[in-house]
Amino acid sequence: MKILLVEDDLALGEALEELLRREGYAVARAASAREALAGLQEGIDLVMLDVTLPDGDGVSLCRHWRGRGISTPILFLTAKDEELDIVRGLDAGGNDYVTKPFRMQELLSRIRALLRRKQSPDATITRSGIRLDKARLQASRDGEALMLTLTEYKILAKLMSQQGVLTRSALLEALWDADSRFVDDNTLSVHVSRLREKVGPERIKTIRGVGYQWVD
Repeated sequence: MKILLVEDDLALGEALEELLRREGYAVARAASAREALAGLQEGIDLVMLDVTLPDGDGVSLCRHWRGRGISTPILFLTAKDEELDIVRGLDAGGNDYVTKPFRMQELLSRIRALLRRKQSPDATITRSGIRLDKARLQASRDGEALMLTLTEYKILAKLMSQQGVLTRSALLEALWDADSRFVDDNTLSVHVSRLREKVGPERIKTIRGVGYQWVD
């Protein structure tokens, strides 16, 4: 697995590169948006992207890549922990974020989770005993069928497919149906609450002011 590390802090970049190589990852380095644009190529499995760069910002860079159809998982590294900054990053197409200063083991855990999701097949998803069969729109828990409404199934599928935090706005967009009926913000909370009762409350974490995250 090869990781593109976009970080302009030289000392932090070197420490992260050493950590990643020790864990068995190949690492490509970039210290600016220009270098990152040149560095993202075939063979990159994950991008670790600093939000603040000397010649731009990571959020705009992420939005640019997503606009070009690049789906490589992106993990934001940011000193900004305000809700608005986190939402901007996730809405731009980021998959997860870690705020500085961070714990190295937590960072490695999030990296492994993103890479596992990247390698998973599309037909079925299995996480923590919950199995989704996308072809049949069915869900089961430890081999026993879960009785879900269509809306609950859609929410569960989005959460389990997401590599990191799923914003409420992205989830609401996914719930529009062919007749242009939609789930509003209050109704979404009710559906999530009912879904928690069926899959286990510990599986769906609320990220205050942002959205939800599946917890393995």
